[in-house]
Amino acid sequence: MAKKVDLATKTKGAVIREYAESIVIAILIALFIRAFIVQAFKIPSGSMEPTLLIGDHLLVNKFTYGIKLPFVDQKVLVYKEPHREDIIVFIFPRDKSKDFIKRVVGVSGDTVEIIKKKIYINGKHWDDSHGVYRDSEGTSLVPRDNFGPVVVPPGHVMVMGDNRDRSYDSRFWGFVPINQIKGKALIIYWSWDTLSRSIANKVRFSRIGQLIH
Repeated sequence: MAKKVDLATKTKGAVIREYAESIVIAILIALFIRAFIVQAFKIPSGSMEPTLLIGDHLLVNKFTYGIKLPFVDQKVLVYKEPHREDIIVFIFPRDKSKDFIKRVVGVSGDTVEIIKKKIYINGKHWDDSHGVYRDSEGTSLVPRDNFGPVVVPPGHVMVMGDNRDRSYDSRFWGFVPINQIKGKALIIYWSWDTLSRSIANKVRFSRIGQLIH
C-alpha cells in the first residue's frame, strides 16, 4: 500500500524552504553589493570639516577604482585612477583594521610641497579651494604647515583632510597605496548631530542626499 503524504505538512515545508532560500539569496546579494559595489561609511572625526561632518553617513562607490579580489592584494577591472580632489575611503596604512577618509592632493609622480600652509604641486601653487585653516597665520608647524618637497611614488596617492590644521594624514604617516583604496565617497544618505542637545535638531535634514565632491 502506498504511503499517504500529509498535503498540509508538505505545503508548510515548501513555504519554509522558499523563505529560507529567499533569505539566503538576499544575504548573498547584500554581501556582493557590499564587497564590490557600494558600502556605508560613518564620519567619526572632524578632519574633513566642513565638507563632511561628524555623524555624516556616506555611501562609498567601491567600483570606481576597480574591484579588489577577496583574500588577495590585487584589483581587477580598473578603469579609473584616483584624481586630485577625489574624496576616498582607504585602509589606514599603519593599522589595517581601520578605514580613513581623506581628499587626494597628489597622484603618482607629483612633487608636493607645503610652504606656510600653501600647497605647491610640481612647482606651481595649487588652488586649494577645499582646504580650511583655523589656526592663526602666525602658527607654523612641521610637517603640518611646512612639508616636503616629496615625490608621490608609483601606485600611491597623497591625501589630506579638508580641515588642514586638524587632520592626521599623509603629512604625518606617508602615502596611500592605490590597491588599498576602498572607493570614492559618493553621497550623504544620513546625518546625525551627536552633539546637539535638541532632539529636533539631531537629524541634519539639509545634508541628506548631498553629493560629495
